[in-house]
Amino acid sequence: MSGEEPVSVSQSEITALFDEASGDIAIGELEAAVEKYRRCIALDPAFFDGWHALGMALMKTGRFPEAIEAGLKATQLRPNDQLAWSSLSMFYVRNHQIAEAESAGVKARILSWGGKIAKEEPPTPT
Repeated sequence: MSGEEPVSVSQSEITALFDEASGDIAIGELEAAVEKYRRCIALDPAFFDGWHALGMALMKTGRFPEAIEAGLKATQLRPNDQLAWSSLSMFYVRNHQIAEAESAGVKARILSWGGKIAKEEPPTPT
């Protein structure tokens, strides 16, 4: 062990970093956005919006395999999120993985009809 204390970061700090990255996207600074989105998910690996936005930014830079990895993580975090599956399908299309794109697209369509991809567990009482 290095003896260093883990860095404690608030959700508002992660949100601020995410917003900065989104601003970078708006002005065309894609690499800066990718770096900031990566920092967001490093600080909070369960940050769905960070994974989804990272995938979109990576797609815009032409890094389709990396976009697919981020998209897969987003669908793992929220398996019943229609946008996550639609985006993943787009990443696959851009990478010429048509069968995978169609599979992800079907899941997005099922969700658009009100179906579910994964069973949602009821919240546990506290």
